[in-house]
Amino acid sequence: MDIGILLSFIGATSLLAISPGPDNIFVLIQSVTNGVKYGLATVFGLISGCLVHTSLVAFGVSALIKENEHVFLGLKFFGAAYLIYLAYKIYRSPLELSLTSDKKLKKNTIQLFKQGFIMNVLNPKVSIFFLAFFPAFLFSESLSKLSQFFILGFVFMIVSLIVFSLIAFLAGTISNSILRYTKVGHYLKWMQIVVFVGIVVFILFT
Repeated sequence: MDIGILLSFIGATSLLAISPGPDNIFVLIQSVTNGVKYGLATVFGLISGCLVHTSLVAFGVSALIKENEHVFLGLKFFGAAYLIYLAYKIYRSPLELSLTSDKKLKKNTIQLFKQGFIMNVLNPKVSIFFLAFFPAFLFSESLSKLSQFFILGFVFMIVSLIVFSLIAFLAGTISNSILRYTKVGHYLKWMQIVVFVGIVVFILFT
């Protein structure tokens, strides 16, 4: 078991969770407008949805790799290409971050949990991202590919849960900073690009 690869995965996942995206921005909005409890309900819904995508990718990809080891190399190049594509989309996107929300649309915690779960499960980009991301971080010669995918999935969920929960708790401070500093969108945008390109380098050269 290569602990270094596993630690690299934890580090990359942490950076991805911190980088602003639709999920953590949605958590931020719910926490700012409705309170921490509602933000956490959204977090648990989103993270629960990851289990579905992990299962789909784990069973599908591990079966493919079992049949043909060359598939693994193909997945690495696919992963690198997809992450470069995501970085390009971020580069082309506007700098502004919207933290507006209509309080008249306020939902209870169960409704927000369901919404977070459905948002995640019905987003095919999550499975595609897992497909691109996970194979580069297989860390053991003795464990089955299926077991490793599930371990990586659970690590991803735990790290994201911790980071998203911190966002929910610190929502007031974070949102005030974003609204106060006009250049924060610029910095956050390039932070995402650097994270994605860094992961591409790791995928291609390890």
